[in-house]
Amino acid sequence: MVTSTETGRGARVFPIPPPIYYAAGLAGGMALNAVVALPLGGRPATLYIGAVVLVLGVLLAASGVAMVIRHRTTIVPHRPVASLVTGGPYRLSRNPMYTALAIVYVGAALLLGSWWPLLLGPVVVAVVRLVVIRPEERYLAERFGPAYADYRARVRRWL
Repeated sequence: MVTSTETGRGARVFPIPPPIYYAAGLAGGMALNAVVALPLGGRPATLYIGAVVLVLGVLLAASGVAMVIRHRTTIVPHRPVASLVTGGPYRLSRNPMYTALAIVYVGAALLLGSWWPLLLGPVVVAVVRLVVIRPEERYLAERFGPAYADYRARVRRWL
């Protein structure tokens, strides 16, 4: 049997970059808001909270990217991974960059001031889990075997 690592392939994910799913959720939520407004309220507090949450998500994403770069591997899901990164934010989450995107999404939704993106958020996360995370986890289990199984047993998928 030829594995994805032998063919030079990464995870067999749908070829849409993960941030696009989150952007689509925000855009879809705002499109729904244009049809049926569901204002969030709580201004200006939700505006400030949204900004803080968004910045925290960006910082988490940046730290995840930095660790991947430091280990000379890739953040592109369909490319082969050179090493299993388990330090930095990967000590807390197996998917710190996807967690960060979800945090940025919530921050952006609060900034936009509509309930619609927040209501669509769980759908976006479910789609990312199904079409990106699940194939990535299968690939990593195949690629790193017992080392990934041990890591998976110790570290949560999200936070």
